Amino acid sequence: MTGQPMRELGRTGVQVTTLGYGAMELRGGSRGREIPDEQAERVLNAVLDAGINFVDTSPDYGRSEELIGRFIAHRRDEYFLATKCGCMVAVEQVEGGPRHVYTRENIRAAIEQSLRRMHTDRLDLVQFHGSPSKAELEEHGGLDELQALQREGKVRFIGASSTLPHLADHIAMGVFDEFQIPYSALQREHEAAISAAARAGAGTVIRGGVARGAPSEDKQWGTSPVGASGPAPKDLWEHARLDEILPEGMSRMEFTLRFTLSHPDLHTTIVGTANPEHLAQNLAAAANGPLPADLYDDARARLATAGSAPAGS
Repeated sequence: MTGQPMRELGRTGVQVTTLGYGAMELRGGSRGREIPDEQAERVLNAVLDAGINFVDTSPDYGRSEELIGRFIAHRRDEYFLATKCGCMVAVEQVEGGPRHVYTRENIRAAIEQSLRRMHTDRLDLVQFHGSPSKAELEEHGGLDELQALQREGKVRFIGASSTLPHLADHIAMGVFDEFQIPYSALQREHEAAISAAARAGAGTVIRGGVARGAPSEDKQWGTSPVGASGPAPKDLWEHARLDEILPEGMSRMEFTLRFTLSHPDLHTTIVGTANPEHLAQNLAAAANGPLPADLYDDARARLATAGSAPAGS
């Protein structure tokens, strides 16, 4: 499958597929299910074969960067490669201590490690992980160092995986080319902030666009979107009576993905899986495009009544 729908990633001018691939599910180790190398190779190449051109990862995601380097580095010109920094690379993780550090040393160490792991001479996008405050970014020179790496040609664009309340400050700083923001029908706090980022000229990358698969037959509401507040996903879905408005033949997962794709200021949404069958299902759902306008408006109204609404509304 090729010819995926595409949008321009803000002021970067880069055309990215509206369905991107999040490689966190390849992490393995203590924080994820171990993925055989053969399966990782199969799914990564299936992503590119399908025409998806946006791949997102992080040093925090276990083996993910190494697997990308092993199995698709030879296809490097086919995808826009995004990773993150601030993860503990040059400093040792202390139990109970911070998970991310934004010093010059740690930022540079992360970039150099990512370049080596993924067998590439440039990272298309590097995002600060963990939504640090403006003060944290500036205090220890982390932002200056990432900009220096950009001038050196090792990093093309800089961004932030960001959430409220710091997202508003990040947008106002005017230095970021992109923001990665959580959003789905079941996690709408950032709905207006996505539009604010796009109006400022930044690219918008949506994570959690299928709510970590919570509505799927596989998960059966056994997961929740990362960082979500308010009612549990199952309660939201039931209180909004979304099953009543699902068109015949549309699964809950298709509805959830297409709801996310309906946001007018979304540029791409990264959906992660290590299962090629799930990838095929995501591709089929995304190929149907945004929800019809009347269905989208009805769903938003129902969700707002049930407790899923943009911050401040």
